[in-house]
Amino acid sequence: MFSFFKRAAVQKDLPPLTFHNTLSGTKEEFRPLNHTVRMYNCGPTPYDEQHIGNMVPALLGNLLRRSLETWGYPVNQVTNITDFGHLSGDNDGNADLGEDRMSRGLKREGWDFTMENMRKLAEKYTEIFLHDIASLGVPTNKIKFPRASDYIKEEIALVRALEEKGYAYVISDGVYFDTKKFIGYGKLGGLADSGPTEARIEGNSEKKNPRDFALWKFAEGEKKLGWESPWGKGFPGWHIECTAMIFALLGKQIDIHTGGIEHIPVHHNNEIAQAEAVTGKQYVRYWLHNAHITIEGKKISKSLGNTVYLHNIVDKGLNPLALRYWFMTGHYRTPMNFTWDALEGADAALSRLTRAYLEMKEGKADEVFLQKFYTCIANDLGTAQALALVWENLSTLNKATLRQADRILGLGFADARPPQKLTVLKQEDLPEEIKELVEEREEARSTRDFSKSDHLRGRLEELGFTVTDSAEGQKITKK
Repeated sequence: MFSFFKRAAVQKDLPPLTFHNTLSGTKEEFRPLNHTVRMYNCGPTPYDEQHIGNMVPALLGNLLRRSLETWGYPVNQVTNITDFGHLSGDNDGNADLGEDRMSRGLKREGWDFTMENMRKLAEKYTEIFLHDIASLGVPTNKIKFPRASDYIKEEIALVRALEEKGYAYVISDGVYFDTKKFIGYGKLGGLADSGPTEARIEGNSEKKNPRDFALWKFAEGEKKLGWESPWGKGFPGWHIECTAMIFALLGKQIDIHTGGIEHIPVHHNNEIAQAEAVTGKQYVRYWLHNAHITIEGKKISKSLGNTVYLHNIVDKGLNPLALRYWFMTGHYRTPMNFTWDALEGADAALSRLTRAYLEMKEGKADEVFLQKFYTCIANDLGTAQALALVWENLSTLNKATLRQADRILGLGFADARPPQKLTVLKQEDLPEEIKELVEEREEARSTRDFSKSDHLRGRLEELGFTVTDSAEGQKITKK
């Protein structure tokens, strides 16, 4: 085991932070490399709108960041945008086969197969993703969101380094990593001694070993989209993209890497192999993985017709932060079952907490309560226990105490305002200029053009009108 991590100075009188580390399979005290924590969160492939299950990794990353900052650690946080090279075979256990998800998105949109359109598609759905997670209390201005296609030079350089060290070999469809040459391949999740799954056995017969994975894939098809490289035109493997961006933005050794549990067997073990093969050093100290959520007891799937998006929640008149609250009533490593009844309950609970906060006296922060609260969080992000503690003590808490707790919970109490008794105006009663702006904004909302929608909201605010989105549409009130 590598031993380069040291204890950094933290906020006084707080219990030690502990996280369940997938690498060791145990709960460990957090000891960063140095004072600034380097954290990487696996992000989306923006070929379509992200459903609520895809929001969970962003919420986990934000809870980690809020907790680390409360403990006194500055955080350098990166969430990738995989805008090329993520193949559909990943769903079946072989990320080297199948159609590029971005290409699938171009087909759905009816756009020509060009590199420009692929980037345009990525930016369209990245904007929606960023808008959604911001609505869930994730400050996107504090996070770097690199696009994989902006790091082609770094990805090629990393593949060349692996080739020079004897870990890479070329076959007819690309450049592959030789997993037999990396001692301990599969150590994440205790998979080092397990054989490949059936899906991986049925993969490319040219590979030296079934678990070998692509570092660079050659361009195929009539269009042959991709970039020039020493091995031919093509595109980087999905795994090499993440490692190259981490090396470029965070360094060759980082403190925390997060992602969904589906990434443990293949994606994250491949990241470890290629990174440590190049550096000879431990790549990541703490691996944290979130469990999946189901909807009405079933896997989230477009084919099942049970996909829920954040805009569906808003359209029902529910606070998007209710989804955050609901997520925190469970534990990130425990599967959760989403139902509309559960979300409506979370929305009601959040509304009650907000009303209680507004009715509280200011006062001084209750350090005895906060110590108990932080103890819950320090135990592998025990948000369910922390929320239960808030409810148990609600009658004795004051604003200063709840605001302090909300630095981690992220439910927006500091921004809460008493409800104003305003009359909602009918559209026919609006001035013509306002009516036109409202109609234009409704069109922007329907096409998920959030930049335009937010701009028009600001324009309406300047003109003295407040806009509230609800299940019935936009509600307009005069300030």
